[in-house]
Amino acid sequence: MIAALAGEPAASEVEAELRKGSAGITAVNLAEVIDQLIRPARRSQQDVDTSLASLVAGGLRVIPVDESIGRLAGRLRARHYDRRSAPISLGDCVALAASSVLGATLATADPPLASVAKRTGVNVLRLPDSKGKRP
Repeated sequence: MIAALAGEPAASEVEAELRKGSAGITAVNLAEVIDQLIRPARRSQQDVDTSLASLVAGGLRVIPVDESIGRLAGRLRARHYDRRSAPISLGDCVALAASSVLGATLATADPPLASVAKRTGVNVLRLPDSKGKRP
């Protein structure tokens, strides 16, 4: 999502997925997108809110994080986190858990997250990172 809204190398692929009309983001990961676009990317809150509202109006689903997703996210992080080899954040684990529970493909440019997703049987759409490298 950040890639599409910040014009990163994965923007066209993310936009293509959004146009399919079946894309979703958890409410937790939506919060991360807002934070990253306002703080490091220095976009205005109004600009970010307007962009996200357009995506939601266009069919982006915001997925609530319920107990089953929360429990699985906690188990995934407890089982797979390693500071050196798999530094996956709790937000990463929420996205992975939601993909697992919903049977959805996880889109990511993050190598450790893609690796854990593969090990747990979740399909991954491997996106290029800000330097164009795919996980």
